[in-house]
Amino acid sequence: MSPTVSESEFEDLSRQAEIDGTAPRVGAIIDRGGQVLLLERHDTGPIKAPLKLPGATVLPRESLAEAVARGVREETGLVVTGIRHHVGDFDYLSPDAHPVRRLHFAVDVATTDPIHLTAHARYYWAPLDGELRVTSSIRRILDTYRNLVLG
Repeated sequence: MSPTVSESEFEDLSRQAEIDGTAPRVGAIIDRGGQVLLLERHDTGPIKAPLKLPGATVLPRESLAEAVARGVREETGLVVTGIRHHVGDFDYLSPDAHPVRRLHFAVDVATTDPIHLTAHARYYWAPLDGELRVTSSIRRILDTYRNLVLG
């Protein structure tokens, strides 16, 4: 059986974000045979925006686990069946200069298709060992994930 993130670990992560004065957001790593699901924003400019992991802003009174499941469902139509690992996080400033902590989790889903996008232009199944058009912060999260699953 895969390890799962405990309720106390979720609570500790939420509490630490609150202590640090950061708004929690979550991201999900969905793995399909060594490829991860990445989403592309709608973009009309000449420079392509980086790809992103599915995720969500944590709503008031919502647990991190609930936010992960909701974010994956809303952005992809996939159903989270388990949250295996807290892979890592990073802090940044939102466009309106508020501190945010993005917490990333490796998740299991009922099935990896079909994907129904609601807020993104397209999706990609990208190999973990390939060149990915992601931010350096997401690259570090994916590298940590790759090391976790490969041992």
